[in-house]
Amino acid sequence: MPQLSSLSTQRGSGVTSVVLFIMVLGIAVKLAVAIVPAQLDDRQLTKIIATELKQANDDGDTARELIENTNKKLSINAYYDTKAEDIFTFTNSQKGQLALYKKYATTNNLFGNVDIVNRFEGDIEPIAVD
Repeated sequence: MPQLSSLSTQRGSGVTSVVLFIMVLGIAVKLAVAIVPAQLDDRQLTKIIATELKQANDDGDTARELIENTNKKLSINAYYDTKAEDIFTFTNSQKGQLALYKKYATTNNLFGNVDIVNRFEGDIEPIAVD
């Protein structure tokens, strides 16, 4: 029986599998870069709004005052193009009992004309200032 050559008994990964691995890794990194910052931004925005909501309910502020205070806080925290009116709506607008529902989306470009849309929605619970 003839002896097999060393090329036909190759062990390990070939060039094709290495190139495919690099491509998959690149796409995974690109996805992470598009998704993770939006998730972190949402967490920070929710914390800011929840803190302002707690303060407004404790002080007996109106819905309009909460929006104004939240917009000021967003501006201070470098969310210059974000307006409170675009992020949340009131489910209860009585003084001292304000309740909010957040619903917004952010879009990040992935490749060419392919975008990743991150949608965020849910109730915002008031939290105390740390």
